[in-house]
Amino acid sequence: MTTTAVRPARPGARAAISARTLRRDRWWLAPLLTVTGLTAWVVYAVVRVYLHKWYWVEDHHYLTPFYSPCITDRCVPDAAHFGRVLPGWWIIPEAAFSLPFLLLFRLSCYYYRRAYYRSYWASPPACAVPDGHKRYTGETRFPLIFQNGHRYAFYAAVVISGINTFDAAIAFRGADGKVGFGLGNLILLGNVVMLWAYTISCHSCRHIMGGRLRHFSRHPLRYRLWTFISRLNTRHMELAWITLGTLAVTDFYIMAVAADWFPDLRFFN
Repeated sequence: MTTTAVRPARPGARAAISARTLRRDRWWLAPLLTVTGLTAWVVYAVVRVYLHKWYWVEDHHYLTPFYSPCITDRCVPDAAHFGRVLPGWWIIPEAAFSLPFLLLFRLSCYYYRRAYYRSYWASPPACAVPDGHKRYTGETRFPLIFQNGHRYAFYAAVVISGINTFDAAIAFRGADGKVGFGLGNLILLGNVVMLWAYTISCHSCRHIMGGRLRHFSRHPLRYRLWTFISRLNTRHMELAWITLGTLAVTDFYIMAVAADWFPDLRFFN
């Protein structure tokens, strides 16, 4: 066991500790896992977004959330539920409408801010560990000043979650017009449920429900909603990671079925 030498201090003065931190636990493990997980997900998402294929299963109307809404003229007509309004240049993703807002919503999310501030920027990497930067300017300068737009990104995320819900609903009717149900439907439905849970557990949603109320007794419905969202908010970190997982699983399954790697497991029709 090693010890840290501490020089005797003058009476009333603070101890002069030469060590960077006195923590003996593996405080670096959480930032390392965060960097690994987020980087792996971002790499997968970027590759899939710019692959420009295997996003639509014609037989069962499965559309991956990474390509929803599909709005470039490169989109399969049946997958473009809201029209094909953008040119099909390689640099433009099929879901050019939703991806920037979802990126802003995630980047400005209070949990993600804590996660990548600690892991990527080491600001600070952990409690009782010195900051990796000499100066702290907060979120008052470019580009971090855009973090203040989190509420507006939340509004956009609600709209996009509604679009994903629409995609999951129409997937119950296949190309032949008949109602069907398969494993892909379960995966799409589970992803939508988790996305809604993550979206409404947002701090902005909680504040919208009850942040400006002075008398809960005069607004019983909003109070009930605020209470429910407050309980859900305690799971915001878990939901943030769960939705990254459900998005990747949903996209990979639809990609595999669209690429004919294996057929969709059908329970009905």
